[in-house]
Amino acid sequence: MSKKADSYQENYQKLKQIAEKMRDQEEPDIDQLVAMVNEATKAYKNCQARIESVEKALGFKNEE
Repeated sequence: MSKKADSYQENYQKLKQIAEKMRDQEEPDIDQLVAMVNEATKAYKNCQARIESVEKALGFKNEE
């Protein structure tokens, strides 16, 4: 995750933008829906990986 595009903040902002765009649409654009979901999934996974990395560095245990 050395690239700036993989930063938590940027990925979080992408998720917010996609959610707002989907929420503001009266009728979803099916042609864009798959692309938006794929982008949101990628951003979510990057955020999740960053959180897990920080938890590991801080010594938190995963208690799932």
